[in-house]
Amino acid sequence: MHSSKILSLTKTSLCVALLCVSAFIVIPIPFTPIMITAQTLVVTLVSLLLKPSQSAAAVGVYLLLGICGVPVFSGGTAGIGQLLGPTGGFILGFLAAAPLMSWLKGKNNRFFRYVLISIFVGIPVIDLFGTVFFCISQHVDPWAALMAAVVPFLIGDVCKCIVASLLAVPLNHALLRQEAASY
Repeated sequence: MHSSKILSLTKTSLCVALLCVSAFIVIPIPFTPIMITAQTLVVTLVSLLLKPSQSAAAVGVYLLLGICGVPVFSGGTAGIGQLLGPTGGFILGFLAAAPLMSWLKGKNNRFFRYVLISIFVGIPVIDLFGTVFFCISQHVDPWAALMAAVVPFLIGDVCKCIVASLLAVPLNHALLRQEAASY
């Protein structure tokens, strides 16, 4: 197997592992079934490190692991029921947001661009999916869903986007050096 394919598979696999671990970093909030997790940070980081197809594959494998019963969803939960519950839309939103952010990030490794894309594209896409599923699963109107599942988390989500962007710039430089060395 060509060394660039090995590097690509390794990066994608490590991102799947990071996604799995990020779901265990949780802070429950008493007024909502939604928890603060590191998942948004890691999904953003994955999309900024990988190509669109790789980021879609990483999130897709993560979803399949959870659906198959591996406890990789928030708080160590698993199963198709999690996707049909109040947090399911956010999890499915990861699958839509990651390749979109990855595609829009472009080829230049720029912090400011990463922050803008993750805040103004990634978070809205994830929150749109999350709000729709929250409305359906909790039988509430969109305003109530936004107030319970989105608004309390916006400042934290923006901070996570900034942290992911800060991490992505030096990691991308290191990965580019590794790719150049592998040829």
